[in-house]
Amino acid sequence: MSPILTLALADEAATAALAARLAALARPGDALLLEGPLGAGKSAFARAFLRAASGDPALEVPSPTFTLVQSYDLPAGPAFHFDLWRLDGPEGLDELGWDEAREGICLIEWPDRLGPLRPAEALTITLAPGATETSRVATLTGWAGRLPGRLPRRLQGLDK
Repeated sequence: MSPILTLALADEAATAALAARLAALARPGDALLLEGPLGAGKSAFARAFLRAASGDPALEVPSPTFTLVQSYDLPAGPAFHFDLWRLDGPEGLDELGWDEAREGICLIEWPDRLGPLRPAEALTITLAPGATETSRVATLTGWAGRLPGRLPRRLQGLDK
């Protein structure tokens, strides 16, 4: 699957602006797969997404690193933030309520651990370090037909 859109994100505020824009497009059954190395901004993206989707900029969004999943009741329905870093593969997903979670909006850090359970229709957001310490590059792949006309290349806080 080829990239749909690559964006230079100047700082964490730009990452949050992108997350808010995608939160407005997300709907139950969607999966957003957050890829990138440690420190690339996956958790910051998920936090900003959930705050925007909830309409509460102060929403507490703890990292699911140790719990593996956190759930949220959003106006659009339930959302689930998975951090699969500590899983070796998809075997433990049943215990985390994977099938039920797929009915809501899922944000998944370290989606390579999903193996064959990786949703084919997902939006993959690959975050990579940018040219400066605070900048990132985001490559969005997926959601065919949903992004190009609805996600402008220039968003508030984005470089390009």
